[in-house]
Amino acid sequence: MKQERKALFAGSFDPFTTGHKSIVDRGLEIFDKIVVGVGINQKKAPWKPAAERVETIRRIYAGNPDVEVITFTGLTVDAAREAGARFLLRGVRTVADFEYERQLADINRNLSGIESVLIYALPELASVSSSMVRELASYGVDISPYVPTISD
Repeated sequence: MKQERKALFAGSFDPFTTGHKSIVDRGLEIFDKIVVGVGINQKKAPWKPAAERVETIRRIYAGNPDVEVITFTGLTVDAAREAGARFLLRGVRTVADFEYERQLADINRNLSGIESVLIYALPELASVSSSMVRELASYGVDISPYVPTISD
C-alpha cells in the first residue's frame, strides 16, 4: 500500500494571508494531506490568540478533509513527526526567503530526515506578509484584500 504524502505547513499565521492560502491550495496538488501547524512562540506577543488563528484557518478549509489545523510549540520537525507528516511545506517570496529556507531545510533534514518542499509565491502575492497585514491594520487600512474570505 502506498504511504500517504502528508506535509506540515508551519508558521505563526498571525494572520493567515492570501499568500498562505495560495501555498496550501497549491500544495494540495502535490500532497494528499496538509497539516497547517500554528506555531506558538512564548517569546513573541501575538496579534491574535492562537485559538482564533486556528479557528479562522479551520473555517477557511471547512469541508476539506485534506487540510487539518493544529497548534504546536517547540521544533517544527517534532510537530511534523507527531502529525505523521513526512514533508515540510514552505513558501518562498524572495531571494532572502530562499536562502533562509535552504538553511532551515538542511537543519531539519539533518535533525529528522524530513524533506522540505518549497513553493514559490505567485508574483501577485509575493509582497503579502503577515507583518505587512498587521501594520496596515494598525493604521485602520482595510486588509480584506490580503486575508482569505471565510465562507459561512
